[in-house]
Amino acid sequence: MKQQSLVVLGSTGSIGCSTLDVVARHPHSFRVLALAAGTRVDALFTQVLAHKPRFAVMVDGNAAAELRNRLRAAGSDCEVLAGAAAVAEIAALPEADAVMAAIVGAAGLVPTLAAVRAGKRVLLANKEALVMAGGLFMSAARNANATVLPIDSEHNAVFQCLPPGIADLAGAGVRRILLTASGGPFRTATAQQIAQATPAQAIAHPNWAMGRNISVDSATMMNKGLEVIEAHYLFGAAPSQIDVLVHPQSVVHSLVEYVDGSVLAQLGSPDMRTPIAHALAWPSRVDAGVSFLDLIARGRLDFEAPDEQRFPCLRLAREALVAGGTAPAVLNAANEVAVAAFLAGRLSFPGIAAVIADTLAAQPSMPAGTLDDLLAVDEQARRIAAGACLHHEARA
Repeated sequence: MKQQSLVVLGSTGSIGCSTLDVVARHPHSFRVLALAAGTRVDALFTQVLAHKPRFAVMVDGNAAAELRNRLRAAGSDCEVLAGAAAVAEIAALPEADAVMAAIVGAAGLVPTLAAVRAGKRVLLANKEALVMAGGLFMSAARNANATVLPIDSEHNAVFQCLPPGIADLAGAGVRRILLTASGGPFRTATAQQIAQATPAQAIAHPNWAMGRNISVDSATMMNKGLEVIEAHYLFGAAPSQIDVLVHPQSVVHSLVEYVDGSVLAQLGSPDMRTPIAHALAWPSRVDAGVSFLDLIARGRLDFEAPDEQRFPCLRLAREALVAGGTAPAVLNAANEVAVAAFLAGRLSFPGIAAVIADTLAAQPSMPAGTLDDLLAVDEQARRIAAGACLHHEARA
């Protein structure tokens, strides 16, 4: 395998750290060209010394200045840049072969789109890029001949179960896509227990080690709703062709059902290094450092339908997808604001869905236009959601 030059956006997050773990196992196959993070100076400092990238970017200017001084003192010649614009710049570096897009939330849209427009091999872990601007994003990928490889375990599983290079699902004989969900920490909780859920309980995922925000999204099942929208754009699947299946063991990562009755599934231990390694080496395979799956030790695999009464975020996401236009961008913005309020102790767990519903109702869907139009919609939705948080906080 020819050595690839890699840019990692969001390098200090869980996906970024897992990516660098896989890269470190294969120094002859991958070389780190640039790293980008938000404010975590200590973590990025350690990564720069370990992986020796040419560039390091911190969104926060003060953090960048601190990192620059510490690296100089340590004798590193890494060039430190600052600001969101610099993140987009390294995403489009001519020397970069691949870009791991792992910045969490709407903040990842602009640099990920920059990588796509530069025709890069984009390892897509930032689902918000597709949720907010799916049509725009995929059109840009086609125009620039970029390769988009999904990193979410579910979409990576679907990708592995589809024939290579298919133009459309119908031509491949695909009947539907089945995205699996663990059900999160409240899968068996009563409505009363869910109403009283705390942030500490919500981020305690039973199977996966993830960041706080995505852990809450898993607990509300909004994460699965966002993945339904993402699957629509990634694979060209109609909303009616995408179903969700709760699978508590998180061993079957997703399935593809074909018109002849065949169902192909991708299985593996619940470790994000597997889809990361798959995308990094595709179409080859490399060791990811994960524990191999022992089905005998697992003993059983369970499946059940999702409960959209207890977890209304999944329903809200489906409704936003059907509405189309800017509705998914509004959904995503409202969710980010509501989750932040919940984690800060200013909103109840059920209040997350309530804030999202209020925001969607207050900001009707419009045709999705340019990137600037979508960013303006995102900003407006955040203002509406912030007001809705205050309203539901007052009622709590």
